[in-house]
Amino acid sequence: MLLSLSKKLLKNERQIFSMDFNQEKITIVHDFCMDFDSLKKRLRTLSRKYPHGVIIPMLGSELGSPALQRIIEGLNDCDYLNKVFIALSVTHDEYREALKVFRNLEVPYEVIWCNRPEVNAVLEELKNKGLDITGLSGKGKDLWIAIGVASLELYAFAMHDADIVSYSGMLPTKILYPVVEPRLDFFFSKGYYARVNMESKTMYGRIYRLFTCPLLEALQEKLYYRSEFLRYLEAFRYPLSGEVAITSDLALNLRIPCDWGLEIGMLAELFRNASYKRICQVDLGFYEHKHKEISEGLLKTAGDSLITLLRTLTETDGVDISEAFLLSLQVIYRRFAQDKIRQYHADAVCNNLEYDRHQEETNMEAFAEVLIDAGREYLRNPVVSQLPDWIRAISAMPDLRERLKEATIEN
Repeated sequence: MLLSLSKKLLKNERQIFSMDFNQEKITIVHDFCMDFDSLKKRLRTLSRKYPHGVIIPMLGSELGSPALQRIIEGLNDCDYLNKVFIALSVTHDEYREALKVFRNLEVPYEVIWCNRPEVNAVLEELKNKGLDITGLSGKGKDLWIAIGVASLELYAFAMHDADIVSYSGMLPTKILYPVVEPRLDFFFSKGYYARVNMESKTMYGRIYRLFTCPLLEALQEKLYYRSEFLRYLEAFRYPLSGEVAITSDLALNLRIPCDWGLEIGMLAELFRNASYKRICQVDLGFYEHKHKEISEGLLKTAGDSLITLLRTLTETDGVDISEAFLLSLQVIYRRFAQDKIRQYHADAVCNNLEYDRHQEETNMEAFAEVLIDAGREYLRNPVVSQLPDWIRAISAMPDLRERLKEATIEN
């Protein structure tokens, strides 16, 4: 009886957290009562006609992490997956280590060695045909290679990082289902979640909370008109989330940055290539990533995101970015960011969350400096980090995907 009551209370608690029926410009798929087993069963049936899988770009340093072991366990619950692709640029020893680590994966998989000498040789041939990406590197490039290889076999695939501490099989299931289910007709789904650690009572998501969110509001005010592209970005509950699913056909038509502006860059390409009706965002609940201190790496992520944002505003709205534009934008950004900090503080106090308001202000000032530094970098070279879409790459070398598939795997 006590066990039954406990389950009932947990169910009621979940419903309380989920009582948000609101729909916005981008369709929201809430988790009121999603059933993992039912979704798995349906995806298993659909996998015959619409093969689907997962792409995981990762770093060599993540091979021994507890988060990766949790991800492998979660994927093993997803017996509907046709294939998992792990993409990484590593040394030969790290590649061999990756092969050992993923032996525990029970679903079909492939480890893609993105910087293998044979891969570089293929990309040199592509360069000789007039399309040079040999000077680019990073997570985006690894993902670009994996997309090309995976698209040979899959109708659709989910993509996520390898640092998700709270991972379960429900994650790929939730984001894949709206894209694979033909009754829904979505081309792209994006996860959103609460970046709150309920054990330590800590609020995370600092780049979005303290930089991207107030920056989008500042840009709307700075431009003196309602930018449709900025309105579109603001419609996503968590635009910086890296958990997405997409059809192969659409993925092959997207240009993506090779740097840490990947998430904003992908949304910018979707704005150009897909109708709002074909995009949704999915509730992933409370979520736990590996957290980083505000450091050079985190500030670079913010800077790369800004560069992608400025480039897209120039393309879509014809915005003339200048030194004067950046300086005035910084002033407006500070005002909106300070307002956000006041609001987050109120939320934290009411929910008994740990919240260091002084540290938040310090972080905001660091982001304000990034705004100027990254903005100046954009003025010097606005397109340096952009990868071509796969349709263009295939037109330059028709068998490029097949060549890369062969080159990424060591026999």
